[in-house]
Amino acid sequence: MHVLLLLAVVTTTVTVDSFAGFFRQPLSAPKYGTSSSLLKPSSILLHSSVTDDSAQVEPGELLSGWKGGRPLKVAIAGGGVGGLTCALAMLKRGMDVTIYERTEAFARFGGPIQFASNALSVIKAIDEDLFVRIMDRFTFTGTRACGIKDGLRANGFRMTDDSLDYVLNPDAPADWFVKFPLKQCADIFGLPYTGVIDRPDLQEILMDECRKIKSDFIVNGNGVVGYSSHGPGKGVTVNFSDGTSADADLCVGSDGIWSSVRAQMYGEEVKSSTKNKMKKQGCTYSGYTVFAGETTLSTEDYYETGYKVYIGPQRYFVTSDVGNGRVQWYAFFALPPGTKRAPSGWGGSERTDQANPEEDLVGYIKSLHEGWSDEVHYVLDNTPRESVEQRDLYDRAPELLRSWADGNVVLMGDAVHPMMPNLGQGGCQAIEDAYVLTEMLANTKTTGSIEKTLQEFYKKRILRVSIVQFLSRLASDLIINAFDTPWSPHDDKGKSWKSYLTFFWKPVLQYFIFPAQFAYLYSYHPTGSMGKLPAQLQEQWKSRHAIDSEKAFDEVQKAGQKSAGPSFFQAANAK
Repeated sequence: MHVLLLLAVVTTTVTVDSFAGFFRQPLSAPKYGTSSSLLKPSSILLHSSVTDDSAQVEPGELLSGWKGGRPLKVAIAGGGVGGLTCALAMLKRGMDVTIYERTEAFARFGGPIQFASNALSVIKAIDEDLFVRIMDRFTFTGTRACGIKDGLRANGFRMTDDSLDYVLNPDAPADWFVKFPLKQCADIFGLPYTGVIDRPDLQEILMDECRKIKSDFIVNGNGVVGYSSHGPGKGVTVNFSDGTSADADLCVGSDGIWSSVRAQMYGEEVKSSTKNKMKKQGCTYSGYTVFAGETTLSTEDYYETGYKVYIGPQRYFVTSDVGNGRVQWYAFFALPPGTKRAPSGWGGSERTDQANPEEDLVGYIKSLHEGWSDEVHYVLDNTPRESVEQRDLYDRAPELLRSWADGNVVLMGDAVHPMMPNLGQGGCQAIEDAYVLTEMLANTKTTGSIEKTLQEFYKKRILRVSIVQFLSRLASDLIINAFDTPWSPHDDKGKSWKSYLTFFWKPVLQYFIFPAQFAYLYSYHPTGSMGKLPAQLQEQWKSRHAIDSEKAFDEVQKAGQKSAGPSFFQAANAK
């Protein structure tokens, strides 16, 4: 899903109060919270090196990018997608990397993750083999119609255009409000098209590629709980949940939204929340909870659409093709935090976590969409009740006044910039972090320069990430609070002031805002143009997708719907 770039500047429908808290930050340095009882002598021997007679002496050991240097030793907290990608990028650049993951073992759970064109470029820049293997498991959505549909008027999964013909012609369909120029913007830069891959498949690929370089790169069942940074060139001691520790040149905190590394760096308490649950470990409740489900479903537009955002009064409903005949849906509602009806399924939690195990969750969600399009109800009617999950959405304000780094420790991904899912950029930005951090460290000459490199990494990433964070939050606020069923002269379904506003925004969104949005997102592409490759990948996938989907449809006809896997949400968030 994608959002309304630049509306923050031009719209007058969103109050200042809705964003004031999002950007409010203390004018203070991080509370690093290091304790003298945790400090240990570094095991790293130090020496000075001089590049030439006029150069300044650099403290620390030479690194492997220079003659006589040794590999940089990196400890990564967290083995999610961001941590695994970072590990592979660093291993490919000759660094000695170890991931410390708190779960005992990796299990196959977690729903599809979206990779936009910018992330695919980064993946290819990291490793060609990784890119090829991901493409073998990938489902393209950006090659097909994606966009915003009228949640009340859409009828029968029709493939219509998004013109204004319906204003003058009462017989013209008004199903599509605006379509996103995903393919066109990717073509500008010569990039592969947006799509999804199942998170378990992605994790297996990343782990396999890492093991090819270092077989014991990951340690399970002993998560990072704290650290002690010892100063320039002296490394860091990483402390684990079992009371043991390990030394490294630097530590990368990639341990998710409830990060232990961030908790120490910013003086937070892990998972601590206010009584009303509006704040949790420095993260702010977005005001929205989301229900999710998955079904294998053949519709008339299945092969012609990627993802669809149905808008209507006070809510929106999203569906996306996620491969093998499956349709994943999300229903967003403005509800107080802790309004739990469905289990989250995070980390393989039991379905008995449902508030009322006897409640028909599909029926409940249908009741909240009374009067909506038959397309929405058809998807819900074909969803196994036991597959429905729920998640309260938290994010963080951009850290404009606090660095992501403390000495030889740095944060990345959801550990420092979790964001709403509306842009589909959460995982993409973590992958960008991993690539940029790796390239900067690869050009760091000595261990004594690591602290400076980490601060430069923060400065290089903060602006782009902040824009994406802000826009991700803005999407939900605008769609729920400022948008409504578009006005039409032929019925009474959209007569509020918001309906008129939504109607008049249509050409602005269609011809200016969305093209600018996607062009900005895809503007970061370290590979440069890939020429004819994106079109070739699309054609190879198209026939494979049809075969796999038809097989899945036939199985459903014979055996009926089956419940999806145990979680639609990133397991790292539950840790």
